[in-house]
Amino acid sequence: MRQKAAERNIEVELDSCGTSSYHIGEPPDSRAIDNAHKNGLDITDLRARQFQKKDFEDFNRIYVMDQSNYNDVTYLADSAEDSDKVKLILNELEPGSNRPVPDPYFGGEDGFQEVYEMLNAACDKILDEFEA
Repeated sequence: MRQKAAERNIEVELDSCGTSSYHIGEPPDSRAIDNAHKNGLDITDLRARQFQKKDFEDFNRIYVMDQSNYNDVTYLADSAEDSDKVKLILNELEPGSNRPVPDPYFGGEDGFQEVYEMLNAACDKILDEFEA
């Protein structure tokens, strides 16, 4: 989304994080790096971090990949306003479907491309709102 926003001259602050602490400080999975590269993106400088309560203050929207992430993040919300910031990202493509982003780790190389395409389309839809 960073590259897409820059290409569209949309100024937004973006970040990515997980809900667990397993990989804090680590780079993305090598398969994700390879897939991103195949799609013209360089994600080698990214490092994992865990979602924090402070993120509710820092961001107007918080997109999650699945219901488990949604539950983990909204559990940390101190208010309905904070909870309302949290959205399932694929609902941008299929409103109300609550469809999870599949875990690419079990789908081989094709799984990473499938997830890339889903998230790529969702990012386009999100950025379209900034241009409207």
